[in-house]
Amino acid sequence: MSSSHSTLAHHFDSYEQQRESASLGMWLFISQEIMFFGGLFATYMVYRSKHPVAFELGSHHLDIGLGSFNTVVLILSSLTMAFAVREAQLGRGKRVVGFLAATLTLGVIFLGVKTVEYGQKFRDHLVPGANFHFHMDHHAAELAQAAGLSQGAVQAGTEMFYSLYFMMTGLHALHMIIGIGILIFFFRPAWNGRYDADYHNPIEGFGLYWHFVDIVWIFLFPLLYLLGRN
Repeated sequence: MSSSHSTLAHHFDSYEQQRESASLGMWLFISQEIMFFGGLFATYMVYRSKHPVAFELGSHHLDIGLGSFNTVVLILSSLTMAFAVREAQLGRGKRVVGFLAATLTLGVIFLGVKTVEYGQKFRDHLVPGANFHFHMDHHAAELAQAAGLSQGAVQAGTEMFYSLYFMMTGLHALHMIIGIGILIFFFRPAWNGRYDADYHNPIEGFGLYWHFVDIVWIFLFPLLYLLGRN
């Protein structure tokens, strides 16, 4: 068991009180993050209702294979993170490091795949701005004509889709990068056996953050990649 002088903060009376306070703080943080991402999701749905055909056409140019792969990667990372929390509760420092390393690896893989996706968008001139150009194939032209949309309207609608795509996935990726940085910070204390049944709230709190980031992607993937593809 860890020494109370090294793991129990002086302003807490017990480990239980310390864990409850840390858990409450993390849930409050996650609550404001939910409101932050909730605003983005609401914005997406409002603009999608205004430009349904353009958003459908824009989603067709996303790589559903890479998106599906990344979804599996993040689900696995949540599993390894859950194992890391459990091993921390049991005081198995070396195993904690192993599962944290697995979580880190999966997070890096996710960001690598996302970098490939972003590269595709730059190559295809689908990054909003002066060089944005949405190429309309025969199928897209037929959909636009059936909806009574001009090429300019389609360009404006798809540019809005990709503006929201980069904003939402970019902020999600930023949360992943921050999470990876924090995760690395836990390696040394975990290796030194700092976490045990009494003191494991840093790992547990970070686990909540990591699961939240994963859940955000679980909503982003169908919203951006799947909705309207049929």
